[in-house]
Amino acid sequence: MPQLPAPDYPADVRARLEADAREVIARYPDSRSALLPLLHLVQSEEGHVTRTGIRLCAELLGLTTAEVTAVATFYTMYRRKPGGDYQVGVCTNTLCAVLGGDAIFDDLKRHLGVGNGGTTDDGKITLEHIECNAACDFAPVVMVNWEFFDNQTVESARRLVDDLREGRTVEPTRGAPLCTYKETARILAGFPDRRPGAVEASGGAGPASLAGLRLAKGEAGPARVGPPRGAPPHDERPPEHLSSHDAPQKTSASDPDHPSGPVTEEGEG
Repeated sequence: MPQLPAPDYPADVRARLEADAREVIARYPDSRSALLPLLHLVQSEEGHVTRTGIRLCAELLGLTTAEVTAVATFYTMYRRKPGGDYQVGVCTNTLCAVLGGDAIFDDLKRHLGVGNGGTTDDGKITLEHIECNAACDFAPVVMVNWEFFDNQTVESARRLVDDLREGRTVEPTRGAPLCTYKETARILAGFPDRRPGAVEASGGAGPASLAGLRLAKGEAGPARVGPPRGAPPHDERPPEHLSSHDAPQKTSASDPDHPSGPVTEEGEG
């Protein structure tokens, strides 16, 4: 059955959100460009993008609710259902996965009793896997409300979620102090973080990320730098490998004393 039009916000909430939205829209020469931050703004009100929030965005930007919905359902940072105060994202992309991300994610699912995208009964934690946190040099990485917790283990990740559920203070490895998901959404909408010291604490990339930049600038560093590709060190000739793939082990192509015979269709010599 088709749904009835979404209800409006209470008058005071509508007035407050509309004033904030007008401030956001004024930043752009084309009002439609304000859609992404406006979706964060309405998400900061209820913790997810509701039909009422979609209606507000559509009305203020002169769009249809279908157009707004298409954007809200495309980007994974917009929730379409209620979630927890803390979004715990575990990177399960290749490097994080093989270094422990898969094990962390599987353990947290069991420990919290939720699946991917699930929220704990106390409303504190929403758990999800993330394809990439763009922090491979600190793998495996967990993010809480988009703040980094680097070099995690199964044990440290479990302590992290337990501390969040108990209301204990946790410190990100890099970035500003944690705030709730709703507060994070308002910051992502483009409004300043008013917490004392939060902006100063946000910092930047960690030392591992900046190692290559330091070397490119010619700065001395502890890293050992090898010769350029293709240039043997100290004018030494590299050992010759006749195999086309530079195989370190003997193959039929590089070891004439052990040629391979004809191979049958079953793979038997």
